[in-house]
Amino acid sequence: MKWTASTSRRVGGLILLAALAHSPAMAGESAIGAAEAVPAAAEYRINAGDELDVMVWGEERMQRAVRVQPDGSFSFPLAGRIMAAGSTTGAVTQALRSQLAEKYRNGAPDVTVSVRDPSGMRFYVIGKVRTAGSYAAGKGVDIVQALSLAGGLAEFADVKGAVILRQTPEGQVVEPVRIAQILKGSRRLNRGALPEKIPVLRSGDILVIP
Repeated sequence: MKWTASTSRRVGGLILLAALAHSPAMAGESAIGAAEAVPAAAEYRINAGDELDVMVWGEERMQRAVRVQPDGSFSFPLAGRIMAAGSTTGAVTQALRSQLAEKYRNGAPDVTVSVRDPSGMRFYVIGKVRTAGSYAAGKGVDIVQALSLAGGLAEFADVKGAVILRQTPEGQVVEPVRIAQILKGSRRLNRGALPEKIPVLRSGDILVIP
């Protein structure tokens, strides 16, 4: 190939584009775009039966594991009873710090609450799935993820008739779920945000696939 001034300009332009693509600014923009494309996971809600690790920094005698009781609360030294069921670890941490603050002259101590054993978060998948049964999860699980844990749909499953059986203070309720379009993927779904959020299962829920 004959090397000309025009060829030099084209090669120089390609080199400049390659350098820009690998520059920190361009890389940052790509990372931001990727981060924005990933939806935030549902934050775990504590359930009765969960075991929590509670640490009060600087107080070794107040670092312990506690079990959330059936009424949704647990007892902790100097703080008394703390309601935990239905709350995040962050909310429980704030409640615990607030009640401990009254016992400390210099204000609330640093407290960390984490879930050691999420055995209280248990749901059930029954009907025409490959592996029906009960499952425990350490975070919020939507119905599509629950089906994945159950091995997927079995032959002749009627996803249009799928329901969630849920226990509420007013009694047991039946909630129909619409997942047929989601399971068919791009054949039925348009690009972009889902028109309806995928329902997230709560502790004790039963997902029924007829």
